[in-house]
Amino acid sequence: MPESSTPADPRAEHDGLPARQRRLAMLAIATSIGMSVMDSNIVNVALPTIANSLDVSRSDAVWVVNAYLLAVALTLLPLSSLGDIVGYRRIYRVGLGLFIVASLVCTLADSLVTLAVARFFQGLGAAGVMSVNAALVRFIYPARSLGRGIGLSAMVVALSSALGPTVAAGILSVADWPWLFAVNVPVGALALYLASRNLPRTPTDPRPFDWISALLNALAIGLLVSAVDGLAHGMAVAPALVALAAAGLVGTLLVRRQLNQSSPLLPVDLLRIRPFALAIGTSFCSFTSQMAAFIALPFYFHDVLGYSAMQTGLLMTPWPAAVMVAAPLAGRLADRYPIGVLCSLGLLAKVVGLVLLALLSSRASLPVILGCMALCGLGFGFFQAPNNRAIIGSAPRHRSGGAGGMQGTTRLLGQTLGAALTALAFSLVEDAIAPALLMAAGFSLTAALVSLFRIRNRNPA
Repeated sequence: MPESSTPADPRAEHDGLPARQRRLAMLAIATSIGMSVMDSNIVNVALPTIANSLDVSRSDAVWVVNAYLLAVALTLLPLSSLGDIVGYRRIYRVGLGLFIVASLVCTLADSLVTLAVARFFQGLGAAGVMSVNAALVRFIYPARSLGRGIGLSAMVVALSSALGPTVAAGILSVADWPWLFAVNVPVGALALYLASRNLPRTPTDPRPFDWISALLNALAIGLLVSAVDGLAHGMAVAPALVALAAAGLVGTLLVRRQLNQSSPLLPVDLLRIRPFALAIGTSFCSFTSQMAAFIALPFYFHDVLGYSAMQTGLLMTPWPAAVMVAAPLAGRLADRYPIGVLCSLGLLAKVVGLVLLALLSSRASLPVILGCMALCGLGFGFFQAPNNRAIIGSAPRHRSGGAGGMQGTTRLLGQTLGAALTALAFSLVEDAIAPALLMAAGFSLTAALVSLFRIRNRNPA
């Protein structure tokens, strides 16, 4: 059934869905977003096995990961804009369907080329799900309970991130690597069935899709990510600077093209909304901080403290586990209290946890380590759900797709910068673990300061 220019049920726009339908719709979204997030890191554990199975080098095998992440980064904003035009439900269903089919092709792949291409299309499907996830939550929940829905979504993302390596290890202990992708087929089919019956039909916009802006967006992000990642991994300075300059030029052309559009693909119109812009800035700095810490901490646990690979994975668990606890609570509080205060307090707690981790010695006790990791996770959880609510809630309802796409793109760019800066630190400093953690604390402190500017706003977003 085609999407209509107005929601089929007025409550889908103003008061959310009925309770039972809301639960089933959120189950579909939680399942699909969980698979999308988990598949971004579940393969990491299996890369050595995949390399041996397909008889390729380790460096070539990394394309199994990069193809997925690149597809998501290049298409989040275009797909969110397309969701504003044709309806978020349609983009979600097509994206999830493509994700399922691509997962099946990954299962049957017998060469690296086939697997990497299938992973790219799997990333396109995941981008379809991620790009409209937050926008759909806005129509599923009534405005007074939006924070609760965003908090639940944040909890699912944290849980999926935490369980990715564990699920991969469990599957590989009893089956070959193709089963990492095969499990997505029945689970995805269930999510697609629930989505088809329960997701709300949202308003559409008859404007044409801006293909030129979509290509400029993909080119700018592709050049930027390649240059930053290349600098961190030994690329010559001159080519990297050329790529950065080209990314800046293409980005400038993209922004100039968007300025005179009422609903631009790159949501420069939303960046004029002060709460939205501050939430985006807070998100970028915080995710840069998180990724820097997530790369540095395993080296500290494994190389400095001498824990095994499995123990290192377990030591990383308190962070996302604490996010799971904090995110739903923070989401509920965000419906009642100023978001700027909640985010700043959470980010400052994360700063304290990161500084303590940076100052730990090689004889640090296990309870102290777990406590610092949990403090970081609690702080991040109190930032993430309220800040996501601010991003979605401060945008006009008809621009929910653009807001969600900007949220996801900002997260990916922040994570890319954090990974690149940490890799650069490791290449420049012999013992860069503590400096990398202090750098992560600095980005988190910057995020907290940016968030403080929101406290003057009367709007809870």
